[in-house]
Amino acid sequence: MSHVTAGGAIFPRLKALGVDYVFANSGTDFPPIIEGLAQAAAEGIALPQALVMPHEHAAMGMAHGYYLMTGRAQAVMLHTNVGLANGAIGAINAACEHVPMILMSGRTPVTEKDRFGARTVPIGWGQEMRDQTALVREASKWDYELKFPEQIPELLDRAHAIATSTPKGPVYLSIPREVLCETVSAEGLDSAPTIAAARSAPDPEGIRTLAGWLAAAENPLIVAQRGSGDAASFAAFADWVEDWGIAVCSWWATHLAIPTDHPCHVGADPGPWLEKADVVVILDCLAPWMPDAHKPRPEARIANMGPDPIFSRFPVRNFRSDLSVVGENAQTIPALIAAMERLPRDDAALDTRRRRLAEGSAAHRRNTSRNAQPRGGVLTKAAVSRILGEALDAQGAPTSVFSELGTQLGALPRREHRSWFQEPHSGGLGWSFPTALGAQLAEPDRLCVATMGDGSYMFSNPVACHQIAEALSLPTLIVILNNGEWGAVRHSVTGLYPDGAAAKANAMPLTGLTPSPDFCKVASASRAWTRAVTSASELRLALDAAISATRNERRCALVDVRIRD
Repeated sequence: MSHVTAGGAIFPRLKALGVDYVFANSGTDFPPIIEGLAQAAAEGIALPQALVMPHEHAAMGMAHGYYLMTGRAQAVMLHTNVGLANGAIGAINAACEHVPMILMSGRTPVTEKDRFGARTVPIGWGQEMRDQTALVREASKWDYELKFPEQIPELLDRAHAIATSTPKGPVYLSIPREVLCETVSAEGLDSAPTIAAARSAPDPEGIRTLAGWLAAAENPLIVAQRGSGDAASFAAFADWVEDWGIAVCSWWATHLAIPTDHPCHVGADPGPWLEKADVVVILDCLAPWMPDAHKPRPEARIANMGPDPIFSRFPVRNFRSDLSVVGENAQTIPALIAAMERLPRDDAALDTRRRRLAEGSAAHRRNTSRNAQPRGGVLTKAAVSRILGEALDAQGAPTSVFSELGTQLGALPRREHRSWFQEPHSGGLGWSFPTALGAQLAEPDRLCVATMGDGSYMFSNPVACHQIAEALSLPTLIVILNNGEWGAVRHSVTGLYPDGAAAKANAMPLTGLTPSPDFCKVASASRAWTRAVTSASELRLALDAAISATRNERRCALVDVRIRD
């Protein structure tokens, strides 16, 4: 094949960049893309697999989940401004979590006639925008509009390199239909990438300074929110904090940094530990505590460490940082561990600190377990979390939980790297279902579980997600914690106005979701295994049966659990 449509040239170049999938929601701007795909397929050219996504939000979530499992950025291709608008929430989520992806959308033709690819249907006029990229610009590390077809290899190389450079994140390329309809030489589309991603290495002096602070500390504390790097640094981190007796708090953790039953894991509340800490490491945390409720000691030394330790993308984030160390967690953590190996230590004092931490950690777990018992047979989020944890532990196989206002870390024990993910702090709801599907696509033998509230389930465009699960044979387990309302909004109201009129009347306007739909029927429409649960005595049997359906029948399963929380 000597020439291909510019639309078709995108795919072999993405393949050369290591992209496995293009999650696509097509439209009238796609004819040159579809023609190019068919032409390349006929020629036997290696391409990433193009998957049909019936909703853009699902496409973005699946690219997000695939990256979480593989560490490789994927591509999403959407339809002009309307498709990009539907995908914007996913872009915001990815940007907040430093998840790289190449996002593309067509641009409606700018010509009305006399050029191949010009407008042919009324939406060509209706979808034109003065600044289409504005829909995702604040969530993009880089954006550009394709001007000429021969730019495709170099622009995709640049887009991929920027997306995967520290700090990682999504990039956006607008692809006008007239340009896509032109032809371009196929020569060199499969050549090696021309631009390497940039990795920010931790500053040796900063690492030495932080190592000295921690070695001399009497009450060190690490608040970890976004994990502790790759599998190797995750294991090393757990050993290191135990060796040095360092408390680790998982306040609003979106990734697991340490096993929840580790003797140095002190739970999610930083308050009691922050009050005493003389050195605090904020490890990759957007918001490590609540400033109105948690107060570090004025004399405490505070270090921020992560890919973007001061989170420069966000207009307001004023947590103190006496020392800022830049680098991916998989690099900074081993460097810090190595720097502390050579420092003097008081082993007797460390033994005492380790015992104190272990006692505090064990007490926290006992208290969590007590609070996770069903109340008179009625299920709560904590109780569902505990029972799901028992069901997953019985599997003895790799599992990943994607929780979105659903199960709770701690009440649900998690121990392995990549075993826990929580909704991004950007708050773009509907995240967990498609993200779990993307993870399942990446690792078909892993048990991927999406747990979410009933409101979050509806936000996920569940009809589209269930269609994808069936079409791609993705046996994901969905657990809905159904309280018939937006519980997060209710708790926000009672938090701000504990003695207010809404709390006293126990009536919360603008939060109710009753009558509740029959979610089992929604899932059954795509041949998923389903069951509704209303009491604690039913839940474990239902979860075991659902897991069996995912593992043995290889189909999606949904358990709709009625809770009171």
